[in-house]
Amino acid sequence: MLTENVFYIPQTISTNVLCWKMFKERDIPEGLVVVADYQTAGKGQAGNSWESARGKNLLFSIVLYPHHIPIEEQFLISQAVSVGIKNVLDTVSDDITIKWPNDMYWKDSKLAGILIETSLFRGKISKAVIGVGLNVNQTEFFSDAPHPISLKQIAGKSFNRKKLLHRIVASILEVYGQWESEKIRSVYAQSLYRKDGYNLYQAGTEIFRAKISRIYPDGALELETEKGTSAKYYFKEVKFL
Repeated sequence: MLTENVFYIPQTISTNVLCWKMFKERDIPEGLVVVADYQTAGKGQAGNSWESARGKNLLFSIVLYPHHIPIEEQFLISQAVSVGIKNVLDTVSDDITIKWPNDMYWKDSKLAGILIETSLFRGKISKAVIGVGLNVNQTEFFSDAPHPISLKQIAGKSFNRKKLLHRIVASILEVYGQWESEKIRSVYAQSLYRKDGYNLYQAGTEIFRAKISRIYPDGALELETEKGTSAKYYFKEVKFL
């Protein structure tokens, strides 16, 4: 059974960066949580930055050692983490979805982002750092990020960040610890943003209407157009409009 160990720091460059630094300095138990009130250079997917007001949100990273997961199926880590977070957010609203690959959405607004970084050794995943940024009590956003929203804006009340952190970490570790891969994939698929119907997407200069038809084990998204043609996309190759 994984146990929760929390390392708190008021400010850091990035909780993910701090975790990788800690690997070089000491032995880190699986399930260690590094949490900060503020990040000076918070990271999102593909090098994007993450805006967060000081002391308002949840900014944390979890250390995992997923040796049992084949490299070609490492997207399962992302799916398990997304499902674990959604299980808690569902207690706040019925309108929480997972936007492929792993953003948490409320209706058409972004509530949280996940950044997963892994290290390989002898053909296996030796370690993974799961970075999470969740908008909790922030009500004003100033970056050019599209449609950000917080739990406070959704529920109309403030949340205890410490209690929320413990609930989310426990949920992530529970889903990860049980590791029922087919169940994780199924719940993830049923939780997807825009899982039903045709919607607008853009790939390169082409804008088209399509529906989500499949998520591959390696994380690729398959879209099927209204004409019945299908195409496979990896992260940043297609844009949701």
